[in-house]
Amino acid sequence: MKVLVLGPGGREHAIVRSLLSDPQVTEVHAAPGNAGIAQLVPCHAVDANSPAAATALAVKLEADLVVVGPEAPLAAGVSDALREAGFPVFGPGKEAAQLEASKAFAKQIMAEAGVPTALAKVAVNASEAADALDTFGAPYVVKDDGLAAGKGVVVTSDRDEALAHAQSCFEAGGTVVIEEYLDGPEVSLFVLCDGKTTVPLAPAQDFKRIFDNDEGPNTGGMGAYSPLDWAPEDLVAEVIERVAQPTVDEMAHRGTPFIGVLFCGLALTSRGLRVIEFNARFGDPETQAVLARLKTPLGGLLMAAAKGELDKAEELRWARESAVCVVLAAENYPDTPRKGDRIRGLKKANAVQNVHVIHAGTSLDEDGKVIATGGRVLAVVALGDDLVEARERAYEGMELIELDGGQYRSDIAAKAARGEIVVESRRTPARPAAAEEAQA
Repeated sequence: MKVLVLGPGGREHAIVRSLLSDPQVTEVHAAPGNAGIAQLVPCHAVDANSPAAATALAVKLEADLVVVGPEAPLAAGVSDALREAGFPVFGPGKEAAQLEASKAFAKQIMAEAGVPTALAKVAVNASEAADALDTFGAPYVVKDDGLAAGKGVVVTSDRDEALAHAQSCFEAGGTVVIEEYLDGPEVSLFVLCDGKTTVPLAPAQDFKRIFDNDEGPNTGGMGAYSPLDWAPEDLVAEVIERVAQPTVDEMAHRGTPFIGVLFCGLALTSRGLRVIEFNARFGDPETQAVLARLKTPLGGLLMAAAKGELDKAEELRWARESAVCVVLAAENYPDTPRKGDRIRGLKKANAVQNVHVIHAGTSLDEDGKVIATGGRVLAVVALGDDLVEARERAYEGMELIELDGGQYRSDIAAKAARGEIVVESRRTPARPAAAEEAQA
């Protein structure tokens, strides 16, 4: 099968890499891709956010499957245009992608589907925001209702800072969702969906803050690891039963079936499982860690989802090793990242045992040298017999890479490797109670 992957980032590089190892996949193309993807497959200078341009490229290539990577083309209706042109597409249509594009919409779906989530209020002005902040108290959680590339959330004990973030969203013409704070460790779970059937991948944990010890502003993600040895054995089954399947059923009931990957951002609180957020695509950087362990051919899985045939898919197989992904970001990320600097040491890092480099914000300069062109520049992904070994290899690879002003966290998966993550005994309320709590 010939596959077209739309998107420019690390997630897409990881997807392309996995597709190339699938014996059913004969050819892979990317648009627009990046410097790392271009080393593997042909890249096309096409605007992936344009439904017309993406469809024209798929027609030209005679693609058998199109995989839409990022959130922006999903929200722009790229999947819809491709489906109307007759292509199997892995990625939800514009209406279904509202699960990510609007946090208020996602809250509404969760309420109707009985999915346990944080109590929340939608605010459209400073007065409503202040009232909501005072209702829930500190720590304050303020989320931009629209797409913000993972950087639209502020969690703070400073009420003025929370109000200021809300005000900046209002001034940009948006609204905000203000929530109760959820305690407990966070988990990311990707669930493949074909509109009716759900197939979970392995859970991962992401690190959102820019600095060690979860300090500094939120980013799109500074690293991840998988699997989660500390997670309850029944976690995945519970997420499917109480979160993913009810959500997919509700979307189908509305006539907007969800086809693609439902990213479930979860908190394992002292009061039980709670959804923090949904995304409508593979998360970055969790994808890099999860796909590094997936042994089942990816192309067949994504095609089965696109065609509504996940119920016929084989049981997933996973490598026994642990995977750790560490992100290298540009200087001044997540504000105004420095761009244009040369990146050195990539071959050395890729030569480390069980290590590979995933490109995100990279391109080639006039001399054919790799340079940084984005906030999150690349990720070093490593496999090891356990988290300790995987971490050692990932950081060994990272230390070989040179980027002026580059920054990365030194504590990715550290607490888990030391066995310091504990999940409190969880009370699991009945579905009706969960639905009541989800009311915004």
